[in-house]
Amino acid sequence: MPTPKTVLQKLLPVISTALFYALFYLISSLKFDVHIKPAAVPFDYLLQLLVAYILFALSRRLWVFVVLQGLLMGVLYVGNAVKISFFGGPIMPDDVYALRSLLLVLEGWHFIAAAVPLAAIAALLLFNFTLRHWSAYLSSMLVILFGMTLVYKPAAILQPLDRYFGNSVWDQRSNYLYRGATLYSVQEGARYFADAHIPPDRDLALSAAANLLDNVTISTTAPGNFTPRNVHIVLLESFWDPTLLKEAGYNQDPLAPAFRRLWERAGFSHAMSPVYGGYTANAEFEILCGFPVIEDNVKFERQLLNDVPCLPHLLAGYGYRTLASHPNVPVFWNRINAYRRMGFQTYWSKQDFLLDDMNREFLSDASLYRQVLEKIAEPIDSKQPLLNYIVTYFGHWNYPLNDARPNRITASSAVKEVSGYANTMYYKSIELMIFLERLQARDPDSIIVLFGDHLPFMGENFAGYVDSGVLASKRSDFSADMFRFYVSTPMVIIDGPRGPVKTGNLAIYEIPALLLKLLHLNEPTIMDYTQAPDGMRVRPLPGLHIDLLADGGVEVCKEPPFTSACQTSTRWLQDVLIVNDDLFIGQQFTRQQHRGSGNKNKGVGE
Repeated sequence: MPTPKTVLQKLLPVISTALFYALFYLISSLKFDVHIKPAAVPFDYLLQLLVAYILFALSRRLWVFVVLQGLLMGVLYVGNAVKISFFGGPIMPDDVYALRSLLLVLEGWHFIAAAVPLAAIAALLLFNFTLRHWSAYLSSMLVILFGMTLVYKPAAILQPLDRYFGNSVWDQRSNYLYRGATLYSVQEGARYFADAHIPPDRDLALSAAANLLDNVTISTTAPGNFTPRNVHIVLLESFWDPTLLKEAGYNQDPLAPAFRRLWERAGFSHAMSPVYGGYTANAEFEILCGFPVIEDNVKFERQLLNDVPCLPHLLAGYGYRTLASHPNVPVFWNRINAYRRMGFQTYWSKQDFLLDDMNREFLSDASLYRQVLEKIAEPIDSKQPLLNYIVTYFGHWNYPLNDARPNRITASSAVKEVSGYANTMYYKSIELMIFLERLQARDPDSIIVLFGDHLPFMGENFAGYVDSGVLASKRSDFSADMFRFYVSTPMVIIDGPRGPVKTGNLAIYEIPALLLKLLHLNEPTIMDYTQAPDGMRVRPLPGLHIDLLADGGVEVCKEPPFTSACQTSTRWLQDVLIVNDDLFIGQQFTRQQHRGSGNKNKGVGE
């Protein structure tokens, strides 16, 4: 007959799961305003209980089991709540690939808070693992069987779960809240393997390419019309206009007056970004390769496997020297490989700059600009055409400033990021205009592109934006105009002595084609594929896309039934994604041949 102690031991997973579930539910709700729906809690708890008994069966010591379970559930529930409150959506399978980059950029207690739980989980799993009882062998078999099914037959898991619990492609936050953390993780893990990108075959790729080129007029103008002017592209970390927060109560305009005058001359043009608050590499991919990013992952990490005729590769074929500068660790977001595959000949990263003016771990824009000007002096003087691409680092959350940059802007908002960010923008915009003046004096005929990579993080659940009524606290409550606001950052394109170009609203992936047009490079390129359908501009986001119509209207295309405009843009986007997969991870059947390249592949443009 079992003793009371034995019974208590066997009930330990029930007790510990209930306690941890209640604790982390309260933390998620009270601290981060993330509430799993009550109807989802019973099933979510039962799944966690199953996980607990599997872990219990494989554990040598009970106290280690309790600690390990607490760490695992904390990462799952609190980790998801943190990401939802910061970025509007829960942890996705692709975030595993981003983990390495996250740990590289974190310092101090932020690094400890992220790294210690993960290290503890790995160490405790190894320390406490045992196969001393039949239940351990059964649990191992269940884990292995589930893992094999998840990887090799994900549809067997995904289809019944989608059928019973549903799925909203564009609203991952709601998916999480209506399923609970455990079911959500299982369902999206299965979807990750079921929806893995498979390169298209030749017929499918060429058919999609032909559809995209049907309405595109490709000039056959002689190459003599091409004008090899220097091109300078400056991606400005979190660069945005804080005065749009009407209720922030700023004591003065955070933007430098000189920048605001320049931006006005550009017609207050905007770049429309694929990301919010982070994932800068996706904005980079678009500005360099001219294709949209539509998924909640980093394109540089796993979906840029080929050498592709992106803008750097294309211009290098015409004798340009192609340079990239970013004062971060070189492997962050896999930039070393990504930049090489896109055609950069030189990549100056953290070790190539003197770290002489730091805002905590971020090199100031002033120092970065000064050192880049020094580095590009030789190619400018030698008259060698230059593609000079700069990614600034200063401007990251939580907007630190050094003693040489005292706070100048005050705000009445209770959201601390509202004032912190405004002070960052005060210095970023001043330092940008000083750099621009020096650059234009040195290289007056060059084309210069300045744009923000994404909106800044303004508190949990968009708090700073919510206070001014420009965004709702959840993406699911965004109006069409809110979505346009959510993706729009300032942009200025200067066409040498002709001055700023009034581009209006451009998705970032549309900018490379405009640059080629300004250079009079009139020949087939891969940028031809992403010319939007007539009468609209299309800004894809994970699970949805936004149509900016010629009449000034805005439509958000989420799920059928679609309007006529959404039907058109959806068909176009499907073809773009096929060509995208062919070019960046596939056999490149659609790769365009251009005169400056030694590429021998034959594409539809020939």
